[in-house]
Amino acid sequence: MAKPQRWLGLGTLLLVLGLLLACGCSNLPRIVPSLSTAPHPPVSLQGARGPLSAAQSKAVLDRLASHSPETGIFERHLALEEAIAGGPLTTGNAVQLLQDGPATYRAMLTAIAGARDHIHMETYIFDDDAVGQRFVQALIDKQRQGVQVNLIRDSVGTIGTPPALFQRLTDSGVVVLEFNPLNPLMARKDWELNQRNHRKLLIVDGHTAFLGGINISSVYSGGSTRTPKQGELAWRDTDLQLQGPVVAELQKLFLASWASQKGPVLAPRNWFPPPEQAGSLVVRAIGSSPDEPYSQIYATLLSAIGAAETSVQITNAYFAPDPQLLDALEAAVARGVAVTLILPSETDSWLVFHTGRSYYERLLRAGVKIYERQGAILHSKVALVDGVWATVGSTNLDWRSFLHNHELNAVVLGEAFGKQVQALFARDLAASKAVVLEDWLRRGLPLRLKEWFSRQWEYWL
Repeated sequence: MAKPQRWLGLGTLLLVLGLLLACGCSNLPRIVPSLSTAPHPPVSLQGARGPLSAAQSKAVLDRLASHSPETGIFERHLALEEAIAGGPLTTGNAVQLLQDGPATYRAMLTAIAGARDHIHMETYIFDDDAVGQRFVQALIDKQRQGVQVNLIRDSVGTIGTPPALFQRLTDSGVVVLEFNPLNPLMARKDWELNQRNHRKLLIVDGHTAFLGGINISSVYSGGSTRTPKQGELAWRDTDLQLQGPVVAELQKLFLASWASQKGPVLAPRNWFPPPEQAGSLVVRAIGSSPDEPYSQIYATLLSAIGAAETSVQITNAYFAPDPQLLDALEAAVARGVAVTLILPSETDSWLVFHTGRSYYERLLRAGVKIYERQGAILHSKVALVDGVWATVGSTNLDWRSFLHNHELNAVVLGEAFGKQVQALFARDLAASKAVVLEDWLRRGLPLRLKEWFSRQWEYWL
């Protein structure tokens, strides 16, 4: 996530940190997925016309397994994932992989321009800059055409955005909901300052959805494949455009967020149009919340890594792993799985950056391969397991995402989509530099001190 420090003055930042510290601590629960002991019920799928029969579901999963490399991930993982994530595994979806801000914004604005009934948007950051103003005008134009626009914006993520921007939206008829206001007098439920909405979601007419890592900000305007202006680094991000039955599951998550924040009653619209079969991909939408016993995204990621037989490939912007994730990565290497991480070489949050680096020695000694992305600020949150289980979303590999934030990911199954993610991973790898243990052990004292200092704050990052 683009950290709020970029928009905060030092005094405001210290105030927010102090308030966060005053909110108390909790710990990540120990999650021990059982991958092979108790039998699981057959995995069921949701299609355009409702739930598939057991036989139909088995046929779809057998087809996926037969077209994939030899791996037990479908048999060993999916039933457990269903028990963890709760939301249905849906078939009949179309998914487009979007790289970087320019492509993602073009697709989002095109979808907004084509809206006929409603637009739902959920974002952490909504800046008052060229990109923000483009989205403001696009949303206002649709509201004036009779399309109802409802927006959830996080209070901390938009702390630097002038209230006039949201007032302009409100004056046009857009319903704007501030998630967990910083001002306790504006709280609509128990004041929970440390809980933030880090989800990025756009739903148009209940038919097309976008999710991933991208915020509404001009920092994403430069694609990472072009040469940036002197003194600037482009931002490298990944998002998805989705159509099909999974959009209804994303709609439910948006409406649940609205209800949990006690937003105003929404004018009835066609939130759930009859789902159509848009493609052939199998997708699960997973939303996590600190109100739950544990992060569903975190648990299903641990489960996927635990089920891996050939490879685990992770690209992530903010890496401050907890002991369970470290153990899972090391255990995967120990059983012969090739584990590769692509992490940032430049960042907008040096605390998280150096916290993650403090774990390099341990991971490198275990056999994990680590690369740092060059020439761009890495903001992607992507994982690919065994070439057939892929996830893209808003979730970072840090304590904040797993413990304090509301996050949103999609899991996409199958070798065809996995090859697309693999190609994207290969492009990032080609633009990355390997971290070699022998060289890393020779780093100087200033770096080691930064790592030590940052580790003291990892719970809050």
